[in-house]
Amino acid sequence: MSMIAEFTKGIWKRNPILIIGIGICPTLAVSTSLSNALWMTLAATFVLVCSNILVSMVKGITPSHIRIPIFITIIATFVIIVELTLKAYQPSVYSALGIFIPLIVVNCIILGRAEEFASKNGVFASILDGLGMGLGFGLTLSLLAIIRETIGANKLLGYTLIKGYEPVGAMVAAPGAFFTLGLILWGMNRIKAKGN
Repeated sequence: MSMIAEFTKGIWKRNPILIIGIGICPTLAVSTSLSNALWMTLAATFVLVCSNILVSMVKGITPSHIRIPIFITIIATFVIIVELTLKAYQPSVYSALGIFIPLIVVNCIILGRAEEFASKNGVFASILDGLGMGLGFGLTLSLLAIIRETIGANKLLGYTLIKGYEPVGAMVAAPGAFFTLGLILWGMNRIKAKGN
């Protein structure tokens, strides 16, 4: 597989949320605003890329019967770095994302990429895989957040969009997340069906 294909597969062909169906819990929870979505994308992508690098470096010396605990320990190390950095330098972001920062440790996207890809490939390919999967996760998360924040709060990145528009509050609640993700999945399936 070419390096470009390795990078871009996470955007459409193997998008973690829309195709593989993993990482949905943080996607639904933090997509109430574009700001939250962008910060979660940065945090998850950092952990994904760094853990992919380290897993691909230690794959040859990792005993197969304890590889998952080792992978989780590697992932947890980078999550702690993200958590402490946000807590120290971006306390408002840390508060907004809440429990979903430490839960990156058990995010299926990150552990799945460590197990499926980084443990079987070299460092450079693992970096591309991590960046591509992070980008795919971030684009989906951002699209969901833009729709939900626009309709549910009449804001985007803190700016009011349409004066006098009455927001649909349900869009920033849990039902709005499920409804919006369902519409995005429907639209994506329609696009894929036309391509076949």
